[in-house]
Amino acid sequence: MSYSYSYSSYSCSLLAASLASLAVWAGLYLLLTGRGERFNVGGYLLRLSPYMWAMYGISFCIGLSVVGAAWGIFIAGSSILGGAVRTPRIATKNLISIIFCEVVAIYGVIMAIVFSAKIQAVNSAAGFSRSDYYTGFSLFWGGLAVGLSNLICGLAVGITGSNAAVADAHDQQLFVKILVIEIFGSVIGLFGLIVGLLVTGKAEDFSGVI
Repeated sequence: MSYSYSYSSYSCSLLAASLASLAVWAGLYLLLTGRGERFNVGGYLLRLSPYMWAMYGISFCIGLSVVGAAWGIFIAGSSILGGAVRTPRIATKNLISIIFCEVVAIYGVIMAIVFSAKIQAVNSAAGFSRSDYYTGFSLFWGGLAVGLSNLICGLAVGITGSNAAVADAHDQQLFVKILVIEIFGSVIGLFGLIVGLLVTGKAEDFSGVI
């Protein structure tokens, strides 16, 4: 186990170092050949369509939320099924942990619908306005915030639900106490939903250059 962990951490470090070295060499090449102005992050961002940022944000919102819910259900469900083999009484009431995990995916679906309502078809040949870029960037970061929050929320609820099932199999009086902790863990996804609404609250619908 430790060997596989050290190998994976070494691989991630090597990949990060390779990408950093490649970026440094590319920057030095452009700088020393008199083309340093091409290294323009702001110009690169403005050349990309705000529709792309908006779609990425919506995709991250619903995709990461579903992954978090599925991961939590996998963790909690396996413990519930395993514990129910020895103690069948825990199978029914511990299904509330599965419901809490599924709510995480529902959060992502709801926010994706809210975000997609701001996307309107415009004539891209005439260009995009400043508000269009603001909307695209805000939908991207808002969707990413919601998706990551729901991903962590799904893991927290799944791990807590797994421990709740094991504790309930040992002593049924512990179930309610751990359930309180699980409820607080599920609120993390609601916090992410609120943050996403705050980030995109002032974003207007796509209008194009008028």
